[in-house]
Amino acid sequence: MRVLIINTSERIGGAAIAAHRLMEALKNNGIKAKMLVRDKQTDQISVVQLKKSWWKVWQFIWERIVIWKANRFKKHNLFAVDIANTGTNISALPEFNQADVIHLHWINQGMLSLTDIRRIIESGKPIVWTMHDMWPFTGICHYASDCDKYTKECHYCPLLFKGGKKDLSYRTFEKKRKLFDGANITFVACSRWLEGMAKQSELLKGQTITNIPNAINTNLFKPRNKKQAREKCHLPQDKKLLLFGSVKITDKRKGIDYLVEACKILASQDPGLSKQLGVVVFGKQAEQYASLFPFPIYPMNYVSNEKELVDIYNAVDLYVTPSLQDNLPNTIVEAMACGIPCVGFNVGGIPQMIDHLHNGYVAEYQSAKDLANGIRWTLTEGEYDNLSEEACRKALSSYSESIISMRYIDIYNKITGSHA
Repeated sequence: MRVLIINTSERIGGAAIAAHRLMEALKNNGIKAKMLVRDKQTDQISVVQLKKSWWKVWQFIWERIVIWKANRFKKHNLFAVDIANTGTNISALPEFNQADVIHLHWINQGMLSLTDIRRIIESGKPIVWTMHDMWPFTGICHYASDCDKYTKECHYCPLLFKGGKKDLSYRTFEKKRKLFDGANITFVACSRWLEGMAKQSELLKGQTITNIPNAINTNLFKPRNKKQAREKCHLPQDKKLLLFGSVKITDKRKGIDYLVEACKILASQDPGLSKQLGVVVFGKQAEQYASLFPFPIYPMNYVSNEKELVDIYNAVDLYVTPSLQDNLPNTIVEAMACGIPCVGFNVGGIPQMIDHLHNGYVAEYQSAKDLANGIRWTLTEGEYDNLSEEACRKALSSYSESIISMRYIDIYNKITGSHA
């Protein structure tokens, strides 16, 4: 069986990493999988890049211009929404024609337009669409936050500067409604939370929706010697280290402000513990936050090399994810596979991953105080070695490549009528 995985980027961003890992997992389980991307970061032969052209750059800019105009020429939320008005017709590519299954992932920002998706549907090829955020079943947003208009019909979009009855979200919602009407697509959410949201959407009524988490290579991401890992990462041996990581640290959705506040609470309430603490921050613009923490901070640039990532996880004691909206963060799976307990807010797919007081701590949503409690409990009261073992066990039993690839292969077999 041949599967073509489609994602805007090969390696940059959570969806890209998840899609690439799935390709590798499928290949290891007898599937001829390839990945089609607009932006390629490696020279891997099984990853095919769309031909580069200035037109593609213009397409990306044009989509932003349309959004900017609809937004009354404000930059407000310019990259929080997508309208998929530009893209590339991939239906004539040999990789497309050879594939038995077309597997869409994150295809925004000029990769595929709604017209391109229609061509894929009209080809008659079975389609699987893994949803890494809410965009496939909303008008234009990736995360709806408190808005539930997508359950009926998008309009008066809160992400537009001045939404209206027939604004950009309404028009895109209606285009998607026509697109999905009668389409044969199997939608896969990465978390039970996202699956529940998708089932409420008017756009996906009558469609097949299920959930399968992202895969991780547990032969690579596994517990290693902490002392050696700290030496490699040039981190101190005498500290209890917290880790926070994101592609872009300043993204408010990732909630670093809550981590800063939680650390200040710990510093004032638990001076004994706080003397031992340090914070490792990896991601773009990490240095900007150095002066805000009451503990020593060890900033690192965004790391895409997975072997380096394994060293970083193994060098720390705790992974903290104060994310305010998230589906199923790869970072939690990576940390747990390395035996690192996690602390995060009770939001999105996070409580599906962190089992409260079992392999980490699920804090009350948007409570810096409870986030501080979680950090303190995990490091001082929670029988750390047991938490670490349980985190590793959860990753192996729920997210290993062999388990996740077999769940997708079952879907492929079902929609193609194959029994291979």
